[in-house]
Amino acid sequence: MLSATLREGLTEYAIGEKLRALRLRKKMGLVELGGHTGLSPALLSKIERGRIFPTLPTLLRIALVFSVGLDYFFAGAREKPMLALARKGSRVVLPERAGARDVAYRFESLDYGATERRFNAYYAEFLPQPKDRMRPHSHPGVEFLYVLQGTLHLQVAEQEHALEAGDAIYFDSHVPHAYRRAGTRSCCAIVITAA
Repeated sequence: MLSATLREGLTEYAIGEKLRALRLRKKMGLVELGGHTGLSPALLSKIERGRIFPTLPTLLRIALVFSVGLDYFFAGAREKPMLALARKGSRVVLPERAGARDVAYRFESLDYGATERRFNAYYAEFLPQPKDRMRPHSHPGVEFLYVLQGTLHLQVAEQEHALEAGDAIYFDSHVPHAYRRAGTRSCCAIVITAA
């Protein structure tokens, strides 16, 4: 069973509508298409009506009948303006490290539903962490951080920066960096990464 997020993301591509348009353009019935693909007419009907989403091998079998590539089914989404809504109540909260008790931060993806993202946006909540426990990490690209509330200490390489609410910083994220909340007050930020 697909989650609502995955179903919504796949629906954007209108795979069923594109399949139906191809089939009707060739004046082909579901039974005939089933004969060419080895798929049942009932399955093909469910795909066309958007009741189920085909696997890639199934979609490739269909694409070969019409002499189109898989990109035919996915390229059309670019014709519509990109729009992805991330409601507060439906976001998943992820810890810095899965299963760990002493995490420095939790984050939520703000752009999970967007296809072909050029950057990744997160809401991050920073938790109390002793200075000697800071765990530097790195990843390709750059990172932008905007502090919404509280005070955040950000270590980039050997330099530590104290950021207050309203402060922003942009840095090369391939350089090891770590976060530490200062004080007892809640601390959160918007974090944007790009490769």
